[in-house]
Amino acid sequence: MSKYKKNNILVLDKENLDYKDADLLKKFINDQGKILSRRSTGLTTKQQKLITKFIKRARFLSLLPFLNKD
Repeated sequence: MSKYKKNNILVLDKENLDYKDADLLKKFINDQGKILSRRSTGLTTKQQKLITKFIKRARFLSLLPFLNKD
């Protein structure tokens, strides 16, 4: 009876994850540009912190938008 929809996107290898891979990082951002919660992505705490760090780094380098104005 969970009200959150889990996508079960699991990133297990640290070697495959990179802040320059914008396509992979877009899976963890909603349509407004917000970072999805750990509860909805199904990641562990370590993985979520790493994803958050990489998303913020990619935003700073203009690889990802800070927010989507549609």
